[in-house]
Amino acid sequence: MDSRTAAASLLKGMTVEAFVRRCYPVRAGQTVLVHAAAGGVGQIMVQWLKAVGAEVIATVGSEAKAVRARGLGADHVILYREQDVAAEVRRITGGKGVPVAYDSVGKDTFEGTLNSLARRGWFVAFGNASGPAPPVDPIRLMRGGSLVFTRPTLFDYIVTTEELDASAAALFEMIGSGRVKIEIGQTFKLEDARAAHEALERRDTVGASLLIP
Repeated sequence: MDSRTAAASLLKGMTVEAFVRRCYPVRAGQTVLVHAAAGGVGQIMVQWLKAVGAEVIATVGSEAKAVRARGLGADHVILYREQDVAAEVRRITGGKGVPVAYDSVGKDTFEGTLNSLARRGWFVAFGNASGPAPPVDPIRLMRGGSLVFTRPTLFDYIVTTEELDASAAALFEMIGSGRVKIEIGQTFKLEDARAAHEALERRDTVGASLLIP
């Protein structure tokens, strides 16, 4: 594996491994909501979920990104700027909602994610691209159907050397088998780090973004 592919895949790929295999173990046949599906983590997550037999509902910000998400295997694509995410998820699932939603966006998608969950559904919040999500009222989780809200971080899933090795091995197996392909969508010079962050906040990026010294 070349250095750029490693830089683009290790953190993002092990994050996906931890969250879809161990935080909430997704099973074949389940329907999963993935926000920012054309981003670095999102692209890996869509491919990984399809590899384990899940049905994927992806959200993206443009038709060009929708085409990319479908190419990765997404079964349904929602244009979040034009469509009501929760209403579309309910329509796709026959009113049931999804058992788990992965949200790396934060503030802008919080309500749509919460309202997309099935009874006893899991809200896995792991990013703040649009700003931090608001505080979660436990009573609202109860009224929503005994929902579970979690804010995991990868580094609580690779605490030991054994966990790190196992996570990396699972990722390398996915990449090596061709079931997960890594796309480097854009690169920035290190001195342009601010521009990189601004592009992420606007959700203008596709695939992984690298800072190059």
